[in-house]
Amino acid sequence: MSELPAEVLELLVCPSCHTKLALDYEASELVCTGAGCGLAYPIRGGIPILLVDEARRPTVG
Repeated sequence: MSELPAEVLELLVCPSCHTKLALDYEASELVCTGAGCGLAYPIRGGIPILLVDEARRPTVG
């Protein structure tokens, strides 16, 4: 996965709840930092896919 520039990461927010996103490099995802949300958006070919329908729901446990 190619690195997302810090400037870009600062601008991106969760499309669902508008909270900041955090980069999970190992999983190649952007994860919502919102307490009630937590959606994980995939990064494919270095491009964040910021579609709620494509996001992975957090696991409860």
